[in-house]
Amino acid sequence: MIRPPTPAAPEGWSREEMARLVALDIEDGACVNLGIGIPELVARFVPPGRELLFHTENGLLGVGPPPDPAHEDPELINAGKKPVTAIPGAAYFHHADSFAMIRGGHIDVCVLGAMQVAPGGDLANWSTGDDDAIPAVGGAMDLVAGVKRVLVMTEHVTKTGQPKLVNRCTYPLTGLGVVSRVYSNLAVVDITPQGFAARRIAPGLTFDHVRERTGAPILDWSDHGV
Repeated sequence: MIRPPTPAAPEGWSREEMARLVALDIEDGACVNLGIGIPELVARFVPPGRELLFHTENGLLGVGPPPDPAHEDPELINAGKKPVTAIPGAAYFHHADSFAMIRGGHIDVCVLGAMQVAPGGDLANWSTGDDDAIPAVGGAMDLVAGVKRVLVMTEHVTKTGQPKLVNRCTYPLTGLGVVSRVYSNLAVVDITPQGFAARRIAPGLTFDHVRERTGAPILDWSDHGV
């Protein structure tokens, strides 16, 4: 019997390891909004002794870790419709009040996924712009306009190997000059006045490996995983 080929192991950090890196970089006491998808993993990796107050735009401040399946509450979900828990002291509020918190500058950090990021911090993360693309902007434009610090968590390249860090976003923009740092499976990349700068590279990889998979010039400011 011919066996199908074994899928290649993912390069660099796993999504859980990326989430741990993000959580470590968020200051104690910050109010944090997590985007739908892999950013949601960050809530599982809050460092011991540190408190992060998670916000979801459908109306909850004080989101806890995901519940085990036996204790899911169908009326307690995040903006991605996934079951969550509420920590002691959590607050529930109207959807409009939630967006007033975002637009009023009361959220310290948001962690979003991305389709494309440009060297100046431009972000495209809601549509490919194709005629058959499903509109899905959600609260992303409000978040990048109102939150103090925007972090991106994403795979470094697409499933077909195309870079997500590019010279110029070709997809519809979410915001201009809004991203401060990108956490990919290959590297942690800062947005600097000089463009992309690799701050840290995943263990076992080299800067050249990252550079070859980045669609724009990138500087080596990395500690090579130390």
